[in-house]
Amino acid sequence: MMRIAPLPDHLINQIAAGEVVERPANALKEIVENSLDAQADKISVELEAGGIKLIRVTDNGSGIHAEDLPLALSRHATSKIVSLADLEKVCSMGFRGEGLASIASVSRLTLTSRRPDAGHAGEIRAQDGKLGNIGAAAHPLGTTVEVADLFFNTPARRKFLKSESTEYAHCATMLERLALAHPQVAFSLKHNGKSIFDYPAQSLAERVAAIMGPEFAAASLPIDSGAGAMRLTGIIAKPTFAKGKSNQQYCFVNRRFVRDKVMLHAVKQAYRDVLHQALTPAFVLFLELPPENVDVNVHPTKTEIRFRDSQAVHQLIFHTLDKALSATRADQTESVNNAGEVLHQMLGIDAPSPSHPPSVSDRPTQTDNNSGRQAPAAYTPAARASQQRALSLRESQAALDTYAKLYQQPAEPDPLPAFGSSLPPVAAPSGLDDELAGQIAAAETPPLGFAIAQLLGIYILAQAEDSLLLVDMHAAAERVNYEKMKQQRETAGRLASQPLLIAVSFTASHEEMAALADHGDKLTEFGLDLSPLGENSIAIRAVPAMLAKSDVVELARSILQEFAQAGGSQTITALENQILATMACHGSVRAGRRLTLPEMNALLRDMENTPRSNQCNHGRPTWVKLTLQQLDALFLRGQ
Repeated sequence: MMRIAPLPDHLINQIAAGEVVERPANALKEIVENSLDAQADKISVELEAGGIKLIRVTDNGSGIHAEDLPLALSRHATSKIVSLADLEKVCSMGFRGEGLASIASVSRLTLTSRRPDAGHAGEIRAQDGKLGNIGAAAHPLGTTVEVADLFFNTPARRKFLKSESTEYAHCATMLERLALAHPQVAFSLKHNGKSIFDYPAQSLAERVAAIMGPEFAAASLPIDSGAGAMRLTGIIAKPTFAKGKSNQQYCFVNRRFVRDKVMLHAVKQAYRDVLHQALTPAFVLFLELPPENVDVNVHPTKTEIRFRDSQAVHQLIFHTLDKALSATRADQTESVNNAGEVLHQMLGIDAPSPSHPPSVSDRPTQTDNNSGRQAPAAYTPAARASQQRALSLRESQAALDTYAKLYQQPAEPDPLPAFGSSLPPVAAPSGLDDELAGQIAAAETPPLGFAIAQLLGIYILAQAEDSLLLVDMHAAAERVNYEKMKQQRETAGRLASQPLLIAVSFTASHEEMAALADHGDKLTEFGLDLSPLGENSIAIRAVPAMLAKSDVVELARSILQEFAQAGGSQTITALENQILATMACHGSVRAGRRLTLPEMNALLRDMENTPRSNQCNHGRPTWVKLTLQQLDALFLRGQ
């Protein structure tokens, strides 16, 4: 057996490079983060062959002293920290002192820098980790790092790289993340001599629109909330704006891009009630908190972190997003929809044609025996308008009277009748048509306008000031009833508990036992009574009353797992909401039922006052708008 001996510096650098520099994108990240730490407000990046052949980063930051250039390429040499106390509250992007040294050990690197107080720039070259002499060079204020022939001296590592286009895509994605986190900094990128983008210093909204596209910007909601020393800002997409399995998910902690399970879990829980399960939301979130409350020294790449109080972080993100999403209703935000086309693409369903109209959610489905996948049932056309009973004289008169009442301006407006309730017959006042026309001209049209017809027993057609609205009456009624039942449950306080006649026990893991010991008191708020039996067994003595017939062992395991990961649990709430959603679905108006105009208008008014009413609790849109300009374009008016 060989004796213990210290490793040579060259081998140590290459071992570190295996963690820090996996591919060109990682090298680019380390260099650009150094530029940001140098307070640069303009950063230019040039790539060749996806960064494999060349990475050149130029900034206008504070620069490096000429005599410090060799230290910049040495391991564990840094200007960011000097003590353990600095490490525990580090605010800079880099701090480990390994980035440039690791890159220099696997490439041909040239570092050129000039400070404002220097008459000329200093330059140093490194090849295979061996440093050359410091020389003079011509260079503007700032620094340029040039990395050529990455992994030239480690051919085995180079073989693991992907194609040039794939490596370039990783580099571009990495630079876009940094550009999102620092919109006040100008970024530019060139690849093989071709300009890819050139972002000037701009606002966050402008930077988000430039990187994530105008469609996301148009369908976004701003986020800004604080809780003590923590603050959450950013932009999230509306539920009906979806991109399938989205890669437009950005989490930043103190302006550092991270992949954190606690943050992603909180976002997922906030969208659980408004987004189809096959779709994922798009968002850009910035969490600011004291640096001592987060540990960024978990991994050399610094994309993994640990929060000192993960439960507080989870609650802030969940409640902030949940509040913002509750405002997705007609009187506060538009209904933006592209979820239908995305789902068709994901499920491999052809776009609907006139001869094969789309089915609605409340029609039955049939199973494809070959794939086992749920496929839409064959379309059954609704009764034609000519076969349906026309509105009776009393219904027509009641509708006109309802319009007249809606356009009045009383001191204390009377509440609208509940959806589905019958209106008492009202005698028609003389000259109603002229009076109504005058009132309509002077009144303010509500966001969803007024119903004018029902289409095929499925959709409500409503007219607003300058648009035609199409409302899925089943989806809309489903959301209205669902939110009403949730509100009734929330006003009752803590969840009702159902004691079990015979306690159920199960074998628990070490993590589950620890979660029970740490969060046992909080579990009672969810109507759950758990107690330890020995070192690896847990007894279930009571469960939430609404979930008494569920799999109590699986329920307990899921909640304990969530508490262990996020310091809190939404499992019971999600299961209860699933039950309420089923009840709301079966209790809502079905396709094919004929509604009177007063009933349609009552539903529209309920939608305007119901949280999240722009989509049903399955994530489908409840209404869409066709503006007058869009209708004119269909008929080539003004062309």
